[in-house]
Amino acid sequence: MIRGRIIKGVGGNYTVTTDDGREFFCQARGLFRKQEITPLVGDMVEISIIDEAQLTGYLQEILPRNTELVRPRVANVDQVIVVCSVRPVVNLPMLDAFLINCELQGVAANLCINKIDLCDKESYRELIEMYTLAGYNPLPISAETGQGLDALTAILKGKTTIFAGPSGVGKSTILNRIYPHLNLATGGLSEKIGRGKHTTRHTSLIAIEKGTYVVDSPGFTSITIDQIPKTELAHHYPEFREHLGTCHFAKCTHITEPDCAIKAAVGKTIHPARYELYKNFITT
Repeated sequence: MIRGRIIKGVGGNYTVTTDDGREFFCQARGLFRKQEITPLVGDMVEISIIDEAQLTGYLQEILPRNTELVRPRVANVDQVIVVCSVRPVVNLPMLDAFLINCELQGVAANLCINKIDLCDKESYRELIEMYTLAGYNPLPISAETGQGLDALTAILKGKTTIFAGPSGVGKSTILNRIYPHLNLATGGLSEKIGRGKHTTRHTSLIAIEKGTYVVDSPGFTSITIDQIPKTELAHHYPEFREHLGTCHFAKCTHITEPDCAIKAAVGKTIHPARYELYKNFITT
């Protein structure tokens, strides 16, 4: 038995990089299916060797996970770089839904705003203000001009980071600009539907240098927070937390009740537009 990490999984077959630098092509043992366990990219595993010359083996054990994201499905990441872009217009409900899922799963998130070369600063000023108050350290960048990429590279160093966001926001292009040797497939926006083209087909873990990994993942066009009870949603807004438990009513929904600490903070430590997004999630 030797240890390694899953770097890619397609159709029940898994590529595992072992501690000694070899890559094995592995299948999962049937017990995983019986126990309804799905191996994930990023999993630390133990494998048995079938053919050492052909580099084939079986996944025998999945070691305990530190973190697990549901969408995209990936394990043991230190942080998420949530990428949006100023073109097309940012889908704020979808962006918030993804950030809420990061909070739910206990994975640190940073917000990266790409394609700022396509507009003036005033166009994304409110976006920066909103998510700065929320604690997501929004970083405006341009994969085209290179603006902001040095700061982004520093955030990645020494961590396992997944780049996630809708199709067409430039995730693979950003990674190619920072690490040209990756040569990831990239695409633009579909002229017909105005959305991004899917260029990354499968989630994959890429070793950059010792201790630094990035995960390139397929984009998405929707994401849900239906699994979170509406009574608990406020707990997944970082800027709400210092006010929770201080409202007049113990079961305050922070919508219509009087003497609500959350509503009192709107326009101060909570951005009005972010609060409106919360209200929409609660009332729809």
